[in-house]
Amino acid sequence: MQTLEVVVYPDPILRRGGAAVTQFDASLRELAARMFEAMYAEGGVGLAAPQVAVAQKLLVLNPSGDRNDRTGELVLLNPKITRKKGRAFGEEGCLSFPGIYYDVKRRLNTVARGFTDRGDPVQVVGTEWLARCLQHETDHLDGVLFIDRMDQATRKQAMKAIREANWNGPVKISPHRMSDRIF
Repeated sequence: MQTLEVVVYPDPILRRGGAAVTQFDASLRELAARMFEAMYAEGGVGLAAPQVAVAQKLLVLNPSGDRNDRTGELVLLNPKITRKKGRAFGEEGCLSFPGIYYDVKRRLNTVARGFTDRGDPVQVVGTEWLARCLQHETDHLDGVLFIDRMDQATRKQAMKAIREANWNGPVKISPHRMSDRIF
């Protein structure tokens, strides 16, 4: 199984988001398995398809981040967060922003509805850490990045850190043709 590479900001596919998944087949399940492997290889707890240059509404999560404990693994397709309650600041990072961590305000409790990799409807109730993970990854599916959720002062600090970051080589650019949108 070929490992997927996580694209790094400012790759334009990160702003594009993803299209709804309409076919729930073996190739989709293989993509999800490859996404888990990429997520674990990078030390993450979640990964959205646009982060591996796939423009689909697909995310994978394991809030423990432990590849040896796969009981918490979740594959969610076409998710919509339908309920949000409470607010709290908490540190977040993102595999598409290696080494960048800042406080982001998120909801403490969420309900996400979507589909499993077999096309079955599913509802995921998340509190605290799982709620934060769900919000972060579903944002990716809509082209929203965690820097967009920061207050102005924090975002200014983050953008400075991003400009100074050494992400070990050139930024990986998506092979997907982008429209004339300005990012």
